[in-house]
Amino acid sequence: MENNNFIHDFINEEIESGKYRADEIHTRFPPEPNGYLHIGHCKALIIDFGTAKKYCGRCNLRMDDTNPAKEDTEFVDAIQEDIHWLGFDWGDRFFYGSDYFEKTYEIAEKLILSGDAYVCELTPDQFREYRGDLTNPAKSPFRDRPVEESLDLFRRMRAGEFPEGKYTLRAKIDLASGNFNMRDPVLYRIRYIDHHRQGKKWCIFPMYDFAHPIQDAIEGITHSLCSLEYEDHRPLYNWVIEHCDVPSTPRQIEFARLNITNTVLSKRYLRQLVETGLVDGWDDPRMPTLCGLRRRGYTPEAIFDFVDRAGVAKAYSVVDIELLEHCIREELNTTAPRRIAVMNPVKLVVDNYPEDKVEYFEVSNNPQNPEAGTRKIPFTKNIVIDADDFAAVPPPKFFRLKPEGEVRLMGAYIVKCGEIEYNADGSVNTIHVTADLESGNGNPVDGRKIKGTIHWLSADYAQKADIMLYDHLFTLENVDDMPEGKTYNDYLNPESAIKLEGCMIEPALADAEPGDRFQFVRNGYYVKDTKNANTFNRIVGLKDSFPKK
Repeated sequence: MENNNFIHDFINEEIESGKYRADEIHTRFPPEPNGYLHIGHCKALIIDFGTAKKYCGRCNLRMDDTNPAKEDTEFVDAIQEDIHWLGFDWGDRFFYGSDYFEKTYEIAEKLILSGDAYVCELTPDQFREYRGDLTNPAKSPFRDRPVEESLDLFRRMRAGEFPEGKYTLRAKIDLASGNFNMRDPVLYRIRYIDHHRQGKKWCIFPMYDFAHPIQDAIEGITHSLCSLEYEDHRPLYNWVIEHCDVPSTPRQIEFARLNITNTVLSKRYLRQLVETGLVDGWDDPRMPTLCGLRRRGYTPEAIFDFVDRAGVAKAYSVVDIELLEHCIREELNTTAPRRIAVMNPVKLVVDNYPEDKVEYFEVSNNPQNPEAGTRKIPFTKNIVIDADDFAAVPPPKFFRLKPEGEVRLMGAYIVKCGEIEYNADGSVNTIHVTADLESGNGNPVDGRKIKGTIHWLSADYAQKADIMLYDHLFTLENVDDMPEGKTYNDYLNPESAIKLEGCMIEPALADAEPGDRFQFVRNGYYVKDTKNANTFNRIVGLKDSFPKK
């Protein structure tokens, strides 16, 4: 995040006015530990940590665990792992929202004593009924409850004397406000649920809109950067800061969240996918989670590049997922070693090649990077090619192997198609060819032109592997434009994960470590899976239609 954006423009103005020194800029990243981080969180994370880094300031990592439902230490650990994977660190500035439960409760009592909060006993149905509309104010018959009575009830709420839903603590602001967030919002509610850190100590929990500004102020946050859906909540954020006894005055600034085509970023729905077994866990390579992207083979650098190109703005927009694919493709084009994999192998016999001979042809590890060097691959009488590289009845302009046709075996001989053996079902069993043994890996001595080149492997030396072809999880381009009556499940892509078994890979891939990335020549970019042995996941194909820089 080296380039300026509108957030940095605001901060620059405050620095120039003398309100802050650059190194006093203090941000925070406050994820809720009820799921794994996804790429939408990544934009916020990069903005929060990146802004602090830009000004040589500080960024806190704070777990927003004020709502104990579905929060778990598993998610706390995963969030920290993901942030470290991206290359950010928080040092000793790691906190939990629940660290401030006692202080937040004390502040709430003071609001009651100052007449700025009261205990309300409207039922949820009554709360909705009395909410009002743009022309009618909200109502609460308990708004003028005596301070002493509200304070007594609030203390008894904490003591666990009442059932869930019986009482709430509400701020006394403006029941006629055009901003419904200011119509005496709820500050506390009763919940009998175990907290992942506090256990049963608390049975009342502060609402996010009340707890968050208090936490920011206690930690000395100067700029509370959040997504655009909190813009209408900013007056309440400021009200809490102004009416509560807190040590600092943070400024909330909103930016548009990241929306991506063919991608759902609802944590609730992603959790549903995991819990119903529709995906292979939070780290399924089709998931937009950071751990899923990591297992898919994406790098922090590609994700940073994507977020940077998507930009930081106030306006709602949807970013084409092809931009993310372009970013990883562009990176791996220069960094990924080239290797050979035959996805759908068919046997090819070089009739005029000795049965017991083995020779080695030298091929480039990466044509984009000469310093990557070369490697040698074995050539024998029995080899395999991809079934798609042969056509018994070729279509027009088919330059691969066909009856009586010639083709270059990549980096090796030119071969001419001869006899073809078929299986009982009509599929090709074996293709016999004759090699131009004088061609080596150079041009034919008679100068004839060979238009097609195909990849191959020695059948005697190649290793078997499974290859996963991953695609977009959803067929609907803009998931925010879902037709009425439909759900996300209606748009799950049935071909988002295709497993190819019995693929052949070159011997050099036998030493690949989980997480190693390669370009499989003529196929795309792949990564060795971190969970399933001898499996490679497609990161992205070779084709790139997205505009370059």
